[in-house]
Amino acid sequence: MLSNQLMFNYHLQKFHEEKVVERKQQIAQTIDEIARVVYDVLKEVEIQEPRFISQVNESRGKYDGISVLSPYEYEVVLYLNQMGVFNFVDDNSAPGCALLKLSDGRKRSMSLWVEFITASGYLSARKIRARFYALVAQACEKCLCKELVKLIPNDSSGTTEVRLKIRDKYVVHVVPAFKCNNIWPKSAAGWPATKHWPSENQVSEVKQEGFHLLSKESPGTREKQQQQQIMQQQQSSSEGDSWVISFADAEDKLLVGGTRRKCLSILKTLRDRHLDLPGQVINYYIMKSLVLYECEKHPYDWEWEESNLGDRLNGITLQLIACLQSRRFPAYFSPQVDLFRGKDHRYLDLGAKITWKLQRELLFNSRCLDQL
Repeated sequence: MLSNQLMFNYHLQKFHEEKVVERKQQIAQTIDEIARVVYDVLKEVEIQEPRFISQVNESRGKYDGISVLSPYEYEVVLYLNQMGVFNFVDDNSAPGCALLKLSDGRKRSMSLWVEFITASGYLSARKIRARFYALVAQACEKCLCKELVKLIPNDSSGTTEVRLKIRDKYVVHVVPAFKCNNIWPKSAAGWPATKHWPSENQVSEVKQEGFHLLSKESPGTREKQQQQQIMQQQQSSSEGDSWVISFADAEDKLLVGGTRRKCLSILKTLRDRHLDLPGQVINYYIMKSLVLYECEKHPYDWEWEESNLGDRLNGITLQLIACLQSRRFPAYFSPQVDLFRGKDHRYLDLGAKITWKLQRELLFNSRCLDQL
């Protein structure tokens, strides 16, 4: 048994050196390619509307604000200014969302975003998104790289999320956002779920760092638009004005120590090679969330040493199978948000079958990574 484990660890290291490192290099090249195009588009947007300031800048070989959703899908966050005149409100908001409301006594005219404030005093994510969409449409026609980029048109649901198609190959979501430092949403009040991980210092650091509010379509909005009889019009409107809470930076801060990041890179590589299913039912964010849940189950650094990496991968794939079979995946910081909501059940079931096949290979064939 010990010899099999040693053999598996050897092939796992080989898989990392050959396949995982290669994937990371390809992703880095792609980011470099798309960042130049997005930079040109957003610079043109800034010329038209100075309130939308481009922040796609390279720092020590990396681009801030660019997230990888899959090898062909990326997200760029565009941070907005002057959130200070608004209060953060997440009482009775849609799961995973919050509202920004003018501070008591403040007048609309005191806000940089005056025309996007509703009669109730809320800063409408939907209105900002619609304005940004119109600006990007114009920028794509004027920018230096207009031959390389096009704005993906709105679909029948009426969404105004900005999605760029670059070189007819890569899709880039560009999302206006606010940074929220030194506050913590009530929806994530249950975190951390265990006393053993993360440490008190890490918890304090993460909560000080805060989170982001993204101008994206709130979870489940499209379903509710298609089933309007279930929802009242007023609530639907409120959800359209709400902002989606993102803990992306907080999650990254937690993946330190041992082989946690290495584990995630291996999972992403396995996902690209075997679990790239229609509808992106298993994306990189799902893999990151799985690692975070595994960190709670195995909180000690010695459990994340190289010799135990195979066990961690085994536990994560079993957890993924369970979530796919139950057709529910609770978000790490906000468990009331189901990351599988709206996903086609056929592809979730297919994902469970493929992951189970992958799991058997990892368990019973110590050399399987040479073929995976």
